[in-house]
Amino acid sequence: MTERAECVLCPNPSPMTLDGTNTWLLAEPGSEDVVVVDPGPLDESHLQDVLRRVTDSGRRVALTLLTHGHDDHAESARRFAELTGAPVRGFGRGHDDLRAGETITVGGLEVLAVETPGHTSDSFSFVLPADNTLLTGDTVLGRGTTVVAWPDGSLEAYLTSLERIEALTRAGEVTSLLPGHGPFVADAAATVTFYLQHRAERLEQVREAVSRGAQTAYAVVEQAYADVPRSVWPAAELSVQAQLEYLRTHP
Repeated sequence: MTERAECVLCPNPSPMTLDGTNTWLLAEPGSEDVVVVDPGPLDESHLQDVLRRVTDSGRRVALTLLTHGHDDHAESARRFAELTGAPVRGFGRGHDDLRAGETITVGGLEVLAVETPGHTSDSFSFVLPADNTLLTGDTVLGRGTTVVAWPDGSLEAYLTSLERIEALTRAGEVTSLLPGHGPFVADAAATVTFYLQHRAERLEQVREAVSRGAQTAYAVVEQAYADVPRSVWPAAELSVQAQLEYLRTHP
């Protein structure tokens, strides 16, 4: 996808994972060391596929990074560490060793850790400065929009994270996105602008649904999310809970 990143797609497609989880292999050109981002669910065939991709290129896994702790991204982290002998770094859920603003250097590759909570409380994104790209996990998807996974997720935190990414695009530090699900995003700035506009529109729709008498999150979903497939209504209900919580403090 970029000079320093390639994707191994996990075969776990669903309404929530789109085509499946993107496991990213990062390496500086000419280096033998690979950083793997999000090894995915506990799917032995996928893990072996990732390892084959690395070893067939004459390289080795030196580090695993996690964007967040959801099973479709991180369930296999312990098993992958057993297979590779490489350390795993993430934030929360027993890791707690990533720091916001930290630059991680592996085999000449520089990766900047950016705190982007909201989808979950432990979400991080990773900038590849040399490629002007950002690995976003579930904070920004390659297609559609993401869920704010209430109660762990927070809309206030999520909006702040989108603004943080928007600032990176304005500064020219990030021009493209490598998401946790869906295709490569060539225009990071336009996509983040769309995400911010979409959230503002959804908030207004939630306000209107409540004003019309909707008393539960599901009742709001029926009105405000009638345009999305019913298969994702359970996820939409979580986002509505997060939006209702946000509106309690931001009327």
